[in-house]
Amino acid sequence: MTTTASHHLSPAFPGRAPWGTASKLRAWQQGALDRYIQNQPRDFLAVATPGAGKTTFALTLASWLLHHHVVQQVTVVAPTEHLKKQWAEAAARIGIRLDPEYSAGPLSKDYHGVAVTYAGVGVRPMLHRNRCEQRKTLVILDEIHHAGDSKSWGEACLEAFDPATRRLALTGTPFRSDTNPIPFVTYEEGNDGIRRSSADYTYGYGNALGDGVVRPVIFLSYSGNMRWRTKAGDEIAARLGEPMTKDAISQAWRTALDPRGDWMPNVLRAADQRLTEVRKGIPDAGGLVIASDQDSARAYAKLIKEITGTKATLVLSDDTGASKNIDTFSANDDRWMVAVRMVSEGVDVPRLAVGVYATTISTPLFFAQAVGRFVRSRRRGETASVFLPTIPYLLGFANEMEVERDHVLDKPKKQGEEDPYAESEKEMDEANRQEDEDTGEDEQMSFEALESDAVFDRVLYDGAEFGMQAHPGSEEEQDYLGIPGLLEPDQVQMLLQKRQSRQIAHSRRKPDSEADLLELPADRRPVVSHKELLELRKSLNTMVGAYVHQSGKPHGVIHTELRRVCGGPPSAEATAGQIRERIKKVQEWATRMR
Repeated sequence: MTTTASHHLSPAFPGRAPWGTASKLRAWQQGALDRYIQNQPRDFLAVATPGAGKTTFALTLASWLLHHHVVQQVTVVAPTEHLKKQWAEAAARIGIRLDPEYSAGPLSKDYHGVAVTYAGVGVRPMLHRNRCEQRKTLVILDEIHHAGDSKSWGEACLEAFDPATRRLALTGTPFRSDTNPIPFVTYEEGNDGIRRSSADYTYGYGNALGDGVVRPVIFLSYSGNMRWRTKAGDEIAARLGEPMTKDAISQAWRTALDPRGDWMPNVLRAADQRLTEVRKGIPDAGGLVIASDQDSARAYAKLIKEITGTKATLVLSDDTGASKNIDTFSANDDRWMVAVRMVSEGVDVPRLAVGVYATTISTPLFFAQAVGRFVRSRRRGETASVFLPTIPYLLGFANEMEVERDHVLDKPKKQGEEDPYAESEKEMDEANRQEDEDTGEDEQMSFEALESDAVFDRVLYDGAEFGMQAHPGSEEEQDYLGIPGLLEPDQVQMLLQKRQSRQIAHSRRKPDSEADLLELPADRRPVVSHKELLELRKSLNTMVGAYVHQSGKPHGVIHTELRRVCGGPPSAEATAGQIRERIKKVQEWATRMR
């Protein structure tokens, strides 16, 4: 009886099922269902990686509970309006009719229940409580970590669904950056005295990857030189990935994402080349650019039109046709979609295979949700590719894709060590915000992006790193962009190792006099640590700052003059010897003026 409902699933449900498992549950879904039926708990938390098929499991269980008269109606609570409608459509395919437009009053007898949002429950918790009290109800709480987004939402869920007969909580990312308790989740204290969430069934990315349920993800990281002007009028130059203060990382990151610079066009061009390669094996493969705000999204869509000659689908939440645009893109074979956060969680577009992470949100929760849009496997051998700026936080998240985490209710204090997951509650709220209005950062005018360029940095895969830096359009970059889109996970690693060996061999054959610093392998570059280079750049900026007051000239003019006289690239790319030469030259100028 445990798989009765699953046999009502159409061959296309779920659309992300791998290589033809039409009427059977996946092993993890069957295992979770068996555990539930054996224990018959009132509360059940299932943690399954994005793309694993949580919806199928939940609706199969709902069908079983309705069929056995354990419950009489179903309430699904989802994070967004789009997901609410998506749940109703999925439920209809197996004969469970949910009303996604329900707002108040008696429910038509044509329906088995309702699909609502957490925000909707927050507005009228007593309405849903009365419904639970009148009839035996199964409440499905999709991405339940959202119930901890605010105190009011958590309290509303507790009030509304406390009388429910059964509660099924689902999440693909059970951790949060704050310590707000999540309703109906059990927390257990460990030996260290820290309380952590306890799941009844867990199916992580590592397990799903081994089973072929999700795609392996290749992360392509891009560095580059950034230059911006601070509010004080100082011009700062830095290179993505090099040691910087948190503020400098933020400003360099935002400079890279500025559509007026060269970084974004180069990365979008590379991502489109990667998509072309992937489409050789997956003809309908699509790409998604996740932007920070509406203005950037529109600018990125314009860049894609210039690069590809075809229009990108633009998804903005204040557009009444946003959900329809997502559905249309999911069903056609267009190349690119650009969205602002709205497609970061739960939205099911199985053909997405290439992504560009063009947002400054740096919480592990948002990153995992965003990458989850690309891992849904439809057949064996599909791979996903995500393009990232070389930002330490993001590289760390990418290297920890297979790490299982629970929601920690008590945060341990670390001495002398910054916890990358201890982000502020404000940033978490920003990451989960569904509206895609401008965050207001640009209005602060804390900096002005001046110029940027892009450099292929490395490939991250399965916790390992491959490749050396290379210029956009170079043979070395093309080697990595041209990796086939249909490969088994072990084949991906083997091919990356071969490409890296070929790149190193190629760079060794080129005489030092013909190679720039980027193209030289590490063993032939000047032996100067990042810390020493950072100190040299600080010294140069200090000298230039002193000369600004002495000469009355702006910082940028002095830096430009130093490059003209001494030669070489911008400070962020200059060698230790070139920086020392500029320090010596500016000291010489200052001495003359005394």
